[in-house]
Amino acid sequence: MFESIRKYSKILMIPLYGLIILGFVFSGVEGYRGIKANADAVAKVGSHSISQAEWDAAHNDEVKRIRSATPTADPKLLDSPEARYATLEQMVRDKVWQEVGQDSVRVVTDARLAREIEAIPAIAAMRRADGSLDVEAYKTLLKNNGLSPAQFDARVRNELLFRQNEQAFGRSAFATQAVTDATLNAFFQRREVQLVYYKPADYLAKVKPTDAEIQSYYEANKSQFESAESADIEYVVLNLDAVKSSLTVNEADLKTYYEQNAQRLAAKEERKASHILFAVTKDAAADVREKAKAAAQALLVKVRAKPDSFADLARKNSQDSASATQGGDLGYFSKGSMVKQFEDAVFVLKKGEISEVVESDFGYHVIKLADIKEPKQASFETVRDKLESEYKAQQAQRKFAEVAEIFSNAVYEQGDSLKPVADKLKLEIKQASGVLRKPPAKSPGPLFPPRVLDAIFNADTISKKQNTEAIEVAPSTLFSARVTRHVPVRPLALDEVRGQVYDKLALEQATALAKKAAQADLATWKAQSAPPKLPEAIVISRDAAPRVSSVVLDGVLRADTSTLPVWAGIDMSSQGYALARITQVIPRKEVDAQASQQDRAQFTQLLGRAEAEAYYQMLKLRYKVQISAPKPGTKPVAEAEAG
Repeated sequence: MFESIRKYSKILMIPLYGLIILGFVFSGVEGYRGIKANADAVAKVGSHSISQAEWDAAHNDEVKRIRSATPTADPKLLDSPEARYATLEQMVRDKVWQEVGQDSVRVVTDARLAREIEAIPAIAAMRRADGSLDVEAYKTLLKNNGLSPAQFDARVRNELLFRQNEQAFGRSAFATQAVTDATLNAFFQRREVQLVYYKPADYLAKVKPTDAEIQSYYEANKSQFESAESADIEYVVLNLDAVKSSLTVNEADLKTYYEQNAQRLAAKEERKASHILFAVTKDAAADVREKAKAAAQALLVKVRAKPDSFADLARKNSQDSASATQGGDLGYFSKGSMVKQFEDAVFVLKKGEISEVVESDFGYHVIKLADIKEPKQASFETVRDKLESEYKAQQAQRKFAEVAEIFSNAVYEQGDSLKPVADKLKLEIKQASGVLRKPPAKSPGPLFPPRVLDAIFNADTISKKQNTEAIEVAPSTLFSARVTRHVPVRPLALDEVRGQVYDKLALEQATALAKKAAQADLATWKAQSAPPKLPEAIVISRDAAPRVSSVVLDGVLRADTSTLPVWAGIDMSSQGYALARITQVIPRKEVDAQASQQDRAQFTQLLGRAEAEAYYQMLKLRYKVQISAPKPGTKPVAEAEAG
């Protein structure tokens, strides 16, 4: 049920928005004020503007954050026009709530600020064993991100103010049980329906476009029949692996590194133990646990009196069926393999010793330590290759910023060739042919993110055959390319695409025939007292497994059922047309009291988000929000957004 509410929340409520979640980010609205603005603003909130440079920086930081948290994230999706626009919308939202925060009386106390900062995972990890914060490490982390403690405090305080103001309305929402039931009962109503489909494929044989129609369709849709803009490029990539492969390691330094890591490289100590278990669950009654413990203590007395009888006693008494047949033998194991209480007892015993009664989540144990395998120190020679790889990786991390600066300068200063930077940094010059300006979703060959394609197909890059600037395409990964051959967009002659034009036009005509036939049948059947022979009726609803497309489902559920049966025509666009005969309206399935209470709680959350969104839309009007950057999927014209 809750999955259905979540799935259809955009239908159930007005479009909802994601609440601001404070994470360990060193970027935000405030963080971009120091960047020099471009001549044109991409958005305005009141008297404040957001420049293209601010937008680019914000999105780059957001991509870095996501890639750091989810290394497997698809770079193409992260840098898509939709993802970039989402960043801009979030920047606008942050600006709006910042304005609200400045106009409100809400404050963030120092104690609240400290709690939030200390809860950030990267900072929480800096706590020492005694619980105190490593202040120097904290300052270093901030410094590496271009921030002072005071600046970071101010940023987090602003983020908290955003949350307080944005969530104030959402948390005040209240839905009565009557309102919840009325809404959800209608939303999850079921309808019995008979469906007839009119598919374009069934009408293709009835159409045959003429030469004149083909010519006319081609002339009206020439933009659909163009050769794709493409380029052949050569490119270089600087990443940690490239820096690592260029490093040479001094043998003395490697031996020093070996000595510093000797303990880590040593094998783990292993111990062989046997046990006798008196099983009892941790939530068992006290008298049951006491009885098991008493039995274990009684057996301990016997074992200590005759240590050599341990295996026999284990076979007869242990309630661990897996080890009992082996005389309680658990074999060799290292730390981290057993539950803590058991492991703590084993690793303080001497060889041949028998423990006291040990309590664990499984019950009570009597343990005998049979043997100890001391860890063996790995020789330098046996781990040399592994050490060299580790050492180079560390050095590459430290050296990357320096090499990245060399890379960026070289591709710019010697912009007519990639060979100088490749020779200098020992990089491979790679080639890619037929790189498309607008690649299809499943494009073969290397996939380049949109900002790389923008740089490759930049007018100067193409006309002057200059290197692109150094572009960060992933954490610690820089890219630069040079166009060796450019193929511009070319209108294709009708003779080259006649087959494509015919197929498109035929499908369009077949779709029109399908819709015409459906509408004619609909008019006829509505006038008949007895229905025609139709397919068997099915029951559909939003909370059941999908048996029809979402377009058909919405068409059926939106139909007026004040009189039954009722006919509805559903335009499925290029998929044709559907006629639906709705014969019965079935109430939503009854839910128990607990489920009803949970429904109400979730509905209240959705209502709160809707109220917060409505308030935000009002704020956009108040602060005269304008977004001039075109939204993906719309025409590239200035777009004012004011609600």
